[in-house]
Amino acid sequence: MTTLFLPQLVNGPTGDPALYVDLRWERRALLVDLGDLSPLSTPQILRTTHAFVSHAHMDHFFGFDRVLRFHLARPTRFHLFGPAGMIAKARGHLAGYTWNLTADYPFVLDVTEVTEETLRTATFPARTAFEPEGDAVEAPFRGTLLDEPLLRIECAILDHAIPSLAFALQEKDHVHVDPNAIERLGLRAGAWLRSFKTAVRERWADDRPIPVEERGEPLGDATRPLGELRALVARIDPGARLVYVTDAVFSEENVRRIVALARDADLIFIEAMFMEKDAGRAKERFHLTARQAGLLARRAGAKALEVFHVSPRYSDDPAAVIAEALESFHETPAAAAR
Repeated sequence: MTTLFLPQLVNGPTGDPALYVDLRWERRALLVDLGDLSPLSTPQILRTTHAFVSHAHMDHFFGFDRVLRFHLARPTRFHLFGPAGMIAKARGHLAGYTWNLTADYPFVLDVTEVTEETLRTATFPARTAFEPEGDAVEAPFRGTLLDEPLLRIECAILDHAIPSLAFALQEKDHVHVDPNAIERLGLRAGAWLRSFKTAVRERWADDRPIPVEERGEPLGDATRPLGELRALVARIDPGARLVYVTDAVFSEENVRRIVALARDADLIFIEAMFMEKDAGRAKERFHLTARQAGLLARRAGAKALEVFHVSPRYSDDPAAVIAEALESFHETPAAAAR
């Protein structure tokens, strides 16, 4: 099935963490973590509208300045999400530069920090030399960071000796329309079908009026109730689920949260910083081993996994780390119990 998400690890399994997710049909992209972004082209960075940062260790965040550099003089709005303290971190980056010539720049940066209870958002316009616009706005956090017609971004807060965020990108259901049914209802295909599909995905009430285009009639204000239009649906396919997990110790609470977030994921990107032979070091550094990464993906029922954030100590043989994770992922329950 063709999905909305086209993900790629910017630096492969051994480089700085950064996941570039192109959104097919949307003409835009998302970033998950902001490590080294130099492999991305200027057009790729300009496609990005949101970045979701696990935490502000340098290898996860120093690419923020590159994003800022390319968006700065553009008429764009960029939204950065991160754990508690992210507003101050972003403001610190902004304070490191001089902004005396940006009064006519339209670029706006929104920064949202996530805690167990709240989402707190501050807005930094270029025209004010990135002085915040008004007070930060708070909203309750119930697990979702972003909810749009085609996708939803969910989040879990993990323990890395500091809060570290894990993310799930959930594509909304694919609603397939029967072209013959459009004709039978006296309608013609058009932009209105996007609103119709959104209404079906979000299970609006049957009496909700939906704008339509009637065949043989000029564009106007024609509507039909959603219940009548449901006859257009040929089938509904579930959307894809991508999960990104990094920088978390293998603890009981982290395991619970990761497995819940990654439940039935189509693909999980998960760190494998250390091999199992170095599990003691992994625990000291609040990271996962490759074996633990595979186990978590298996417990979550993920269909596939891709490991990343492999320690430089294994740079001579990163394939061994990947193999250990895959062996754990595919291990049978009986073998795991031995």
